[in-house]
Amino acid sequence: MTATDQADPFVLRQDAGPIATLTFNRPNKLNALSQAMLSAFHAALEELASDKAIRAVILQGSGRAFCAGHDLKEMRANPDRAFQERLFAQCSKVMLALRDLPQPVIAQVHGIATAAGCQLVAACDLAVAADDTRFATSGINVGLFCTTPGVALGRAVARKHAVEMLLTGDFIDAARAYEIGLINRSVPADALAQATHDLADRITAKSTLAIALGKNAFYRQMEMDLDEAYAYAGQEMARNMMARDAGEGIDAFIEKRKPAWRGE
Repeated sequence: MTATDQADPFVLRQDAGPIATLTFNRPNKLNALSQAMLSAFHAALEELASDKAIRAVILQGSGRAFCAGHDLKEMRANPDRAFQERLFAQCSKVMLALRDLPQPVIAQVHGIATAAGCQLVAACDLAVAADDTRFATSGINVGLFCTTPGVALGRAVARKHAVEMLLTGDFIDAARAYEIGLINRSVPADALAQATHDLADRITAKSTLAIALGKNAFYRQMEMDLDEAYAYAGQEMARNMMARDAGEGIDAFIEKRKPAWRGE
């Protein structure tokens, strides 16, 4: 089977109330990111971006792994530079779509998350992993430095930890991934789905408007210098205060009742 002749969808979507779960569906290839897989994933993210009924997104992999990175066989079958540039540009657009999605995205990680799969974990807003999961930016082991995974990794963990992973290609376990800040928590494998959904439930109980405004503002200010970041953040908080949900939430706090969010 090639990267394009798979009969089943490359990405599955299942909604449960305000939570959408996207599942990479290429288990026989450890959910490697072929061009077709990336296209399907990007399309799913674009669809979610305009779906106001969805307040949080869970990203998981089918079979034995979360994601083993790019499809190396497809890459070797298309050795020209133009193909490689298109592929990495396509992958970068997907990573940026994760950032730009108004809903928070939680990676539910099991098995392995390597190279671009590790990049996905770093690019998601939050990550919960089974305690037997292993992570690596392993491209260096085949002579290919994980430069694009390093963009997300270097923004998720301290620089020296990121560089060590990129230079050695060594696997780290979930406990170490938690230590360095790549994931939010490590849980027993049989508790992974429940722990991820519990986190999603806590997020979906909040104002969707405040979440969307805040997620966008957080990533924007992280790229600014301190003075600019405070000026921008102050403007965004003032903007948020003008929203109906902010007034409702503060009134509910004062009146000791549960707020009735409307997302406006």
